[in-house]
Amino acid sequence: MTLLKPKLSPEVAEALASGGPVVALESTIITHGMPYPANLETALGVEAVVRENGAIPATIAVIDGELRVGLEHHELETLAQARDVVKASGRDLAVAMVRGQTAGTTVSATMLLADLAGIDIFATGGVGGVHRGAEQTFDISADLTELGRTKTAVVCAGVKSILDIAKTLEYLETQRVPVIAFGTDDFPAFFTRQSGFKADHRLDTAEEIAHAMHLHHQLGTGTGLLIANPIPEQAALTPDFIDGTIADAVREAEERGIGRKQLTPFLLARINELSKGESLRANIALVRNNAALAAQMAVAYAALKRG
Repeated sequence: MTLLKPKLSPEVAEALASGGPVVALESTIITHGMPYPANLETALGVEAVVRENGAIPATIAVIDGELRVGLEHHELETLAQARDVVKASGRDLAVAMVRGQTAGTTVSATMLLADLAGIDIFATGGVGGVHRGAEQTFDISADLTELGRTKTAVVCAGVKSILDIAKTLEYLETQRVPVIAFGTDDFPAFFTRQSGFKADHRLDTAEEIAHAMHLHHQLGTGTGLLIANPIPEQAALTPDFIDGTIADAVREAEERGIGRKQLTPFLLARINELSKGESLRANIALVRNNAALAAQMAVAYAALKRG
């Protein structure tokens, strides 16, 4: 079977052809994660951070039914202001293509398209996980199963405490996905640097992580790697503050019957309102921090592959 290849921007195509470092970036943070113009400013800022650290950014999206890896400035601007944009997980891509839709790609869809394009490393904010009460609802993010079947390394700030972090880590173990914390023994919880749970492994440099990636792929496991990068200390929120804010937003979502794909965008928007913008500022800081680490890893990984 011939696998479908997404359309690459000229810059991304050139970098991949020459074996240069490339970092994939998702687009739901643009379409569903932040309001305009913060979403555009963040997207451009994150791409700039990737470049500053020696790699080429490749923002991934579906544009009018076409799978795209690498967007131009004007395309990012259009996407940031577009209406009727759908949120596409990996399972939704084919239907979005048939219907000619524009879609922001979630972690699972971005991983899949990055892998099809030949990009090894992907930077995002946080990944989805096992939701609280999943023993009744079976609400488990497709991000976790994609990590178990696609070899992309995902750099994130852990998972939000709206999720069941203990069950998320157990599920990743079942999926054979290495969880590596950068510079810490603790698994971060997105807005906070610690979740109360230990990560499986700790590595302290981008070069060490790239080496672990290289060996993991040579072992033929077929899985991705989750790199948990704590939010910068100066941008972190206090656990009591953010946990209370999240609890209020979760309770409101339950009362209003909001779930499935609509849940995370609602929670992020409501948490930002309740925190008077503190959560949005933290979100921007951690995404930029993850992009820097991912770019440093991509530079080291590209050197290993050439060697």
